[in-house]
Amino acid sequence: MREYGKLILIVLLAIIVLGTVIDIFNPNYGWFATVQAGHVGVVERFGQVRESTLQPGFHLTSYFEHVRPVDIRTQRHNYQTEAFSSDIQQVGLSIAVNENVSPEAAYKLYTTVGMNYLDNLLEPRLMENTKVVISKYTAESLIANREKLSSEVLVKMQTDMAQYGIYVSAISIENIDFTDAYEAAIEAKQVATQEKQRAKTVQEQQTMETEQKAARAKIEAQAAADVAKINADAEAYTVKIQAEAQAEANKKINESLTNELINYNQVNR
Repeated sequence: MREYGKLILIVLLAIIVLGTVIDIFNPNYGWFATVQAGHVGVVERFGQVRESTLQPGFHLTSYFEHVRPVDIRTQRHNYQTEAFSSDIQQVGLSIAVNENVSPEAAYKLYTTVGMNYLDNLLEPRLMENTKVVISKYTAESLIANREKLSSEVLVKMQTDMAQYGIYVSAISIENIDFTDAYEAAIEAKQVATQEKQRAKTVQEQQTMETEQKAARAKIEAQAAADVAKINADAEAYTVKIQAEAQAEANKKINESLTNELINYNQVNR
């Protein structure tokens, strides 16, 4: 019996030593676990996940429980994708995403999706939602509406990710690239628009000069007509004055003639 008791004691000591060694080299598996700052611990036991998480710090656990750390800090990820606009123009997009895992729902994410959620969930949904949003705009309007595009994709991503305990805090479409053919077409259109504007400006300048010339000719003709009228009025007035003077003189002569004066002149002749 003594030997049997010693054997049991030796086995227990061996288990304790083994557990201690395991704890030292793998602190998330054994009798205690340490959760680092910015993380929570998802507790798994024989394939079952506890519906609660361990907060940062030191924790006593069951020997058969495995604590898996989940990073809950906000992380930024960059993606490249391609999409088509409403006018069937292919565009290349550079997108930045800020996301973090909800501490309370980390166990749910671990159970339903797994810790490779970026590749299995977030990226595919981001590609899909981005293509849906881009397809609503013409290629020409994409650049001017970049912030609006980012906001629309953000709303869709927040709705899709919330059910998994992932909070998407920001999405930024940082760059939009078009095909070489489309960029050449845009450049040609801009050149044509500039030429059209230049021709319009020249035409407006010529029209303005013609109108100014016509206005000056009209003013000069009106001035000449006014001068002629003034001269004619002056001449007519002069003739009128002379005629009135002559009539007055004749009147006075007629009034001065008498029979005696007439007879006198006849006698003299």
